[in-house]
Amino acid sequence: MAARTLNERRWRNFKANRRAYWSLILFAILYGLSLGAELLANDHPLLVSYQGQWRAPFLRFYSEKDFGGDFRTEANYRDPIVQCLIVTGGLQECLDAPDATVQAAELGRLEGAEGFHKGWILWPPIPYKFNTINDLGGAAAPSAPDSRHWLGTDDTARDVLARVIYGFRISVSFGLIVSLLTSVIGIAAGAIQGYFGGLTDLIFQRVIEIWGSTPSLYVIIIVGAIWTMSFGLLMALIVFFGWMGLTGLVRAEFLRARNFEYVRAARALGVPDRVIMWRHLLPNAMVSTLTMMPFVVVGTIGTLTGLDYLGYGLPPSYPSLGELASQAQSNLQARHLTFAAFTSSALMLCLLIFIFEGVRDAFDPRKTFQ
Repeated sequence: MAARTLNERRWRNFKANRRAYWSLILFAILYGLSLGAELLANDHPLLVSYQGQWRAPFLRFYSEKDFGGDFRTEANYRDPIVQCLIVTGGLQECLDAPDATVQAAELGRLEGAEGFHKGWILWPPIPYKFNTINDLGGAAAPSAPDSRHWLGTDDTARDVLARVIYGFRISVSFGLIVSLLTSVIGIAAGAIQGYFGGLTDLIFQRVIEIWGSTPSLYVIIIVGAIWTMSFGLLMALIVFFGWMGLTGLVRAEFLRARNFEYVRAARALGVPDRVIMWRHLLPNAMVSTLTMMPFVVVGTIGTLTGLDYLGYGLPPSYPSLGELASQAQSNLQARHLTFAAFTSSALMLCLLIFIFEGVRDAFDPRKTFQ
């Protein structure tokens, strides 16, 4: 009951911070939409009706032969002939149809022709994926925003809005996962140092001094030159070198609180050390720890963006806000690239900072809901 009351008080304190509360709602909407990026931006249809059967090409592989074509390779759903096959249900009709009929089949608006209207195609709002190379009709890439590409295209004719949606998902997911792992390791290490002190603290401090002096950027570059960089490998490297961010802060809190009267009384009663650390000392250290959490998350996302900008981060096949910023620098005439890179990164980081400010206030026992 006491825990429930405490959590309710924390939630009221968080809601009292209107900026944090509305930032959480907006961030949840944006991140939720990015988690369903395949439903928003995809070069595969969401749903296809072909000869009375429903198919979901964005989830499953379908060859052109599955729609009455000749090839067993995956159907190119953006090809007018493939779209005509789906709409008309027959190859001969598409081969015999003039160009105007093929284009009409592409739009699914054929009327009055025998054998037509046998199927339809449901496309996502943005019919391009982050790696889709688009036909710009002779225009040079990067192209300015238009009715087809709402934020324009990059220097390889890929849709910028689709890359921003997928890049937002990767950046936030990467930042949250890495921050969680580094925080767990760092808090555990700082708690052990501060609670036991003595030789344990001395050894840990020397290890941290050596670990912290390692040039992590050079190590990432060397590892990337030996092995192909991937999401998991880059995450492991950043966790490997970044777990010390909260260690000193937690260590200081545990050193300060380990000699409090209630801690000494718990020891005298025979309470195990792990219970004292988890139940009595850690909650007191969480306020100052949560104060630093925004910097940990934002710093992690900034590290990923910086590595991608320099070309040492995720592979080029991944959508990246840092890679988009690098393109903006290389194509200063394409202002839409600068706008997309700056706005998406700034919005993401500001929302996270506002949210964590509210979390910090919620866990502060000195703040109460008014």
